[in-house]
Amino acid sequence: MNIRAELLKLAEPDYQVFASRLLPGTPHILGVRLPYLRKMAQKIVKEEATSFLSEREMVYFEEVMLRGMVIGYLKNLPLERHLYYIKEFVPLIDNWSVCDSFCSGLKVVGRHPEYFWSEVTAYLKSTNEFEVRFGVVMLLNYYVNNRYVEQVLGLLEETMHSGYYVRMAIAWAISVCYVNYPQLTLRYLQKTTLDTFTYNKALQKIRESLKTDSDTRALMKQMKRNEKTATPS
Repeated sequence: MNIRAELLKLAEPDYQVFASRLLPGTPHILGVRLPYLRKMAQKIVKEEATSFLSEREMVYFEEVMLRGMVIGYLKNLPLERHLYYIKEFVPLIDNWSVCDSFCSGLKVVGRHPEYFWSEVTAYLKSTNEFEVRFGVVMLLNYYVNNRYVEQVLGLLEETMHSGYYVRMAIAWAISVCYVNYPQLTLRYLQKTTLDTFTYNKALQKIRESLKTDSDTRALMKQMKRNEKTATPS
């Protein structure tokens, strides 16, 4: 399969405009819809995964997205090989869409959380905004459970990167913790030293959750901090 030719054929100018608005500053977006990319990724996994993943030339946003999807669809690999592909891919992430799509596709981590724990959490100490976001989004996808939730909240508290996409991911992660462990997360929110921007975004995301009742929405509104104390982004 000529991957780039196939992507160019599937590109839609109107969708390219829409996608570019969602991803300001992200260059070389063709405008290929995600369902088409998923179908291509599944076909690549069946026919030419190894040769595809050995390719180093990626110009378009969709080529990077496709690579992440292929890694997620891989099966029956030794865990160390899967980890190799993950670590090779993470430095390519330069926007929230690739990051979040890649994380959601890594079901292997959900099946083997202990094996990947130290690797995932190491990214929280990176100076790169999207590497840190990768770590946070991986936590909210695969580690908000009985075994790890307290450690997750502790790590979110310690993650110091000030990048906008990191702080939004932390707020999202806290809201996921709250939906699943409301009392534990409420105690965390009552004593957290998070900056005001991230803290208030977490409360907002909790309020906006479809699983949040009216009493919780009222409580989150009461807990909101004065925006004037927020740390500039």
